[in-house]
Amino acid sequence: MSAPLQADQGTSYAGILGIGAYRPARVVPNSEVVEAIDSSDEWIQQRSGIKTRGFADDSETIVAMSVAASRDALAQAGVDPRQVDCVVVATVSHLLQTPSAATAIAHELGTDGAAAFDVSAACAGFCHGITLASDMVRGGSARYVLVIGVERLSDITSRTDRGTAFIFADGAGAAVVGSSDVPAIGPVVWGSDGEQYDLIRQREDWRDVIASDAPVMPHLTMQGNEVFRWASFSMAKVALQALDRAGVSVDQLDCFVPHQANNRITDAMARSMKLPPHVRIARDIVDAGNTSAASIPLALDRMMRDGDARSGDVALLIAFGAGLSYAAQVVTIP
Repeated sequence: MSAPLQADQGTSYAGILGIGAYRPARVVPNSEVVEAIDSSDEWIQQRSGIKTRGFADDSETIVAMSVAASRDALAQAGVDPRQVDCVVVATVSHLLQTPSAATAIAHELGTDGAAAFDVSAACAGFCHGITLASDMVRGGSARYVLVIGVERLSDITSRTDRGTAFIFADGAGAAVVGSSDVPAIGPVVWGSDGEQYDLIRQREDWRDVIASDAPVMPHLTMQGNEVFRWASFSMAKVALQALDRAGVSVDQLDCFVPHQANNRITDAMARSMKLPPHVRIARDIVDAGNTSAASIPLALDRMMRDGDARSGDVALLIAFGAGLSYAAQVVTIP
């Protein structure tokens, strides 16, 4: 009879131990984008809530922004880079097909050869990464996992597309996930609605771009009204399911941190969920725009720095985007 397999030593619970963020130095007000899309500052704020956003310069690469955010997260968690067993990077704007951005980031940080890979789940990528990290820690395949959401969407956004030019932006956020004495990352509720695959997508296939007589960088395109309707109503149900799976009522919630897609979507979700007045809601989109996979950690970092999210608070994270993919979980603020 064969000997039984030896299981990794896991832990009962996992939690977020530290959060870090990097915001590009260049702040772009609405006045810089309105002319190319025949719009106005008033219209942009009314439709999305956005006043400014950050655009990365040549030195603020996917790797550079990720490393900066990660160092802050590791410092807050009190974790040495050499203790990190895995680096998970959520991004759709790393323009090399391979290798992953995660491997370069792991090396730059000085990890001891950590496992490293990228996740392509668009705006829901960071929440997917937190789920993977929690399962790794609980299952024993990693002691500490670094989860990064990072984007340079300015590289793949058309400056003349009225539906996207004012929305998408750049930045990076990171979280360190490790073992916890108490439940601190709740069960995930996640999925996808592939029937609506085309609502947010890269406009052209790379093969078509290369075959063109005048190749142009493929850009993101979005059917905004359809996405608004889907997210405003479908995602409130997902959020409530995540609360139910975590055994948390809306009255017990301290913070609501939705993907920073649009303030009107956030408002619609809050109304549908019947969030009590005491629940503090992330509004990072006003100054940061929609940073896709980076939006949740950037919003968390801002809430913590502003005192809107305090250590031990119970927060609901929910993100949704291209695919249409989504993920939600309840977490405890580190």
